[in-house]
Amino acid sequence: MANFFSDNKDLQFHLQHPMMRKIVELKERGFAEKDLYDIAPQDFEDAMDSYKRVLEIAGEVCGEVIAPNAEGVDKEGPRVVNDHVEYASGTVQNLKAIVDAGLSGLTLPRKYNGLNCPLVCFVMANEMVARADASFENIWGLQDCAETLNEFASEELKAKYLPLVSAGATCAMDLTEPDAGSDLGAVMLKATWSEEKQTWLLNGVKRFITNGDGDISLVLARTEEGTTDARGLSMLVYDKRNGGVKVRRIENKLGIKGSPTCELVFTNAPAELVGDRRMGLIKYVMSLMNAARLGIGAQSVGTCEAAYREALKYASEREQFGKPIIRFAAVRELLSNMKARLQGARALLYETTRFVEIYKQYGHIAQERSLEGDERKEMKFYNRLADGFTPLVKLFSSEYANSLAFDAIQIHGGSGFMKDYPCERLYRDARIMNIYEGTSQLQVVAAINAITKGTFMEQIERYAAEEYADSMHPIVEKLKMLTAKLAEMIEKVEAGEQLAAGFKDFHARRLVESAGHIIISYLLARQAGRCEDYVASARIFAKLAEAKISEAHTYVMESAPDDVALFAEVDRTEE
Repeated sequence: MANFFSDNKDLQFHLQHPMMRKIVELKERGFAEKDLYDIAPQDFEDAMDSYKRVLEIAGEVCGEVIAPNAEGVDKEGPRVVNDHVEYASGTVQNLKAIVDAGLSGLTLPRKYNGLNCPLVCFVMANEMVARADASFENIWGLQDCAETLNEFASEELKAKYLPLVSAGATCAMDLTEPDAGSDLGAVMLKATWSEEKQTWLLNGVKRFITNGDGDISLVLARTEEGTTDARGLSMLVYDKRNGGVKVRRIENKLGIKGSPTCELVFTNAPAELVGDRRMGLIKYVMSLMNAARLGIGAQSVGTCEAAYREALKYASEREQFGKPIIRFAAVRELLSNMKARLQGARALLYETTRFVEIYKQYGHIAQERSLEGDERKEMKFYNRLADGFTPLVKLFSSEYANSLAFDAIQIHGGSGFMKDYPCERLYRDARIMNIYEGTSQLQVVAAINAITKGTFMEQIERYAAEEYADSMHPIVEKLKMLTAKLAEMIEKVEAGEQLAAGFKDFHARRLVESAGHIIISYLLARQAGRCEDYVASARIFAKLAEAKISEAHTYVMESAPDDVALFAEVDRTEE
C-alpha cells in the first residue's frame, strides 16, 4: 500500500528534531489534559507516537486515495451549479476519505473536537497532500483559517465554528477583489450593521478566492463608512448555510484545476465580527497571510517531492543507447541538484515552522495566564525569526517547485511534454506557487527588513557557532567566507541607499537570496551531522550557494548608485 509518510525518510527525520520536545511541552501545556480526554497523550513519548500515527494515516489517505484521483480531478474540475460550487467527483471522494480518517481539525484544541497536533504535523500533512494533488491541498489546507478564529475570535464564535471544522467543514479566506489584489488596503466590500437583524450584512464582490464557496469563510470587509484605507477594514466570519453569497464564476486556470478559484457576489450576506473593528488587515490578515505563506511553502515542497520522484523513476526506467538514462552524467547531475534543492527547501520549511510554532504557542498561553519574563523574551525572539523566515521559505520553496517541475519535464524529454505523464500537470500546478499569497517579488519586500535589521545575519552567526560533523567543516568554512561576502554586499547597499534612494530595492533580491542560500546550506550541514543521508545534498547545495552568492557579490560590488536609473528605462516610451 502506498503511504506518503512511511516512504519519506526526510519527513520522519524532521519529526524527530530536538526542538520537538519543547514544542510538545508548549502545545500540550505540560500534558494537562491527560486525565480529561482519552486521546490526550500522557507524556512526550506518547505524544510523539500519537503524532506519528496521525501522519501515517494521512500518508495512507494521500497515497491510496488522493494521488490516484489527481489526474481525474485535473480533467474534470469543479463547476458552478445553481450559483454554488460542485466539486469534481474525485475531490468529493478525497474529502470523504479525510473526514472518515479523522484528519480534520488537526491542530485545533480537543475541546473543539480537534486533534491538538502541533503545527509541524499540519505542515507535514499539507506537504503530503500537495505531493498527491496540489489542487486538493488548496481545499484541505485552508482549514488553517480555523487557527485564525482560534487565535482571535471570541469564545462564543470559537465554540460555534471550530467544531464544524473538526467535523470536516471546508474553509476559505475572502480577501482579494477586482480592484484590490496585493493591495488589500483598497478592499471595498462593505459590511453594514443591521439593527433589525442584529448582524453585519456584507455587500460587494470578491475575486480570485481559493475554494471560494467554502462552508466557513473569513471575509475582509470595510466596516467604517467614509474610509478608504486599511484602518477601515475588519475581519468577519461568514457561514455558507446562511445564504447571501453566489458564485458568479470559477476561473479557467492553467493549473491547480481541482481547486475552485471563484468570483463571489455578496448580497446582504450575514456575518459576525472577529476580534476588534478596524484591525482586519493590520492584525488579523497579517497573521492569516503568514500562515498561508507557510501553507504554500508546504504545497511547494510537496510539489518538489512529486517532481523529483517522477524524474527519478523515469530516469531509472528509460533506456537510451543501451542503458538507463540515469547512468548519463548530465542526468545524474540534474537529479542530484533536484534532490539538494528539495531537501534544502524542506529544511527551511520545517525550521520556519518550528519558529512559528513556538511563538504562536506562547501567544495562546498568554491568553490563559501572564507570561513570565523569560517566556515573553523567548516569544519575541521566535516572533522576530518567524517574521523573517516566513517570506524566505515562501520565496525559495515556490521558486524551487517551479524549477524542479521544469527539470522533471526535461528529464522526461519529449514524453514530459505530453499528458501521458504526471510531470506535465505538476509543471502547470507549480506555476501559481510563486504568484499567489504574495509573489516572489513581494516576499523579497517582506524579507528585506530581516536583512537591514540584522535578523538573518544574527541567525547565521548562531548557525556558524554550532557543532558540525568533521565532514562538514570545509562547508562551514566556505559558508563563513560567503557570509563575509554578504556582509560586504549589505554595507555597499546601505551606503548606496544614502546616495540614491531605491538602491536597496534595486539589490534587495540579491541580498535576500544570498542570505537564504547561506541559511539553507547551514541547515543541511547540521542535518548531515545527524544523518549521513544529507552529506551529499549539503555539499551540492553549498556549491550551488557559492555560485549564486559569488554572482550576486560581483553584481552588487560593481554597481553604482546611479544604476537605480535603470529602473526608469522600463517606463520610457519611444517617440
